[in-house]
Amino acid sequence: MKILALTRHEAKCASSRYRTLTYLPYLRENGFEVDVAPLLGDEYLEKRYTGRVPSLLHLVKSYTRRIFRLLQTRAYDLVWIEKEALPWLPYWMEGLLLRNNVKYVLDYDDAVFHRYDDHPYSLFRFAFGKKIGTLMRHSTMVIAGNDYIADYASRAGARVIRHLPSVVDLVKYPPSEPPRNPQLNIGWIGTPITARLLQTIQPALQEVCRDNSAYVTAVGAGDFTLDGVPVVVRPWSEQTEAEEVQKFDVGIMPLSESAFERGKCGLKLIQYMACQRAVVGTPIGVNAKIISHGRNGFHATSMDEWIQAIKFLQTAPEKRAAMGKEGRKTVVDQYSLQVAAPKLADYLREAIGHPVSQSRLRAA
Repeated sequence: MKILALTRHEAKCASSRYRTLTYLPYLRENGFEVDVAPLLGDEYLEKRYTGRVPSLLHLVKSYTRRIFRLLQTRAYDLVWIEKEALPWLPYWMEGLLLRNNVKYVLDYDDAVFHRYDDHPYSLFRFAFGKKIGTLMRHSTMVIAGNDYIADYASRAGARVIRHLPSVVDLVKYPPSEPPRNPQLNIGWIGTPITARLLQTIQPALQEVCRDNSAYVTAVGAGDFTLDGVPVVVRPWSEQTEAEEVQKFDVGIMPLSESAFERGKCGLKLIQYMACQRAVVGTPIGVNAKIISHGRNGFHATSMDEWIQAIKFLQTAPEKRAAMGKEGRKTVVDQYSLQVAAPKLADYLREAIGHPVSQSRLRAA
């Protein structure tokens, strides 16, 4: 079974951040020949995450290389596309290259369609607003990271929709005992782009940290500060991300109320919980499902709820540790690569046309 994987980023950037790349070792060990064709290289990613502007020449070369690979798709049994093949280009260009009797699977762990249909400029909404839905309608299969994305695919007319949540590799994210931090380490992991979400709970963090008994660690936030809140910014790398999370006492995932945020797949929570950390998150989208309120963490919407949840975990270390263990169990049972990889392999076999047990598909 020969598959062309059209990813956003290079394989050496692979981590739990990049859904497609996480599964490559398992697939290759189980009979799949997977060729990875990234759109954007490490140079682009590094500049984007440090606030610099990537060169136009780099983007032109990247898109030219991607178009050339799309012209070669007939050599493969299946094309596995992370989100879309040609971002910010109209559907007719992408569709023209994919219509030549090519079976393709679309894989989503973000509601990227809202970057188009919710764009502030009407011209962009007109040009791109229906692009993702049209791609879904013509696809062999859509793999959706949550119900919100699956519902969108259903309304768009996708013929086959399969569910697959965001996951982490349990080997790379081992459980660890709670740290002995003299101050409560409130941890967050993300990118400079998503660090703005910490600002949505700034008053709560100010109150929790007011007596110097707590501070915030922001992994991957770049050049980031939060007025009135002691923040330690740590660089992100694949090699150290799990180690950084293990230094947290509590993991947080604030979200804003928007269509795009409702489509997120809760990866931050899963990373924290895999390392056996109690969590606090905004119950928007799949966050409400991942967090079992009062068992492996807390939902928090208002500033008072954020303050109460964090302060409770600060003053009840035994309860915090018990919640961390419950969180680890949640990830092992539902959000681990070890559970999800066999399901994905079956989905890809199904898309190619190989026999797959229907009972296994229904169970997934």
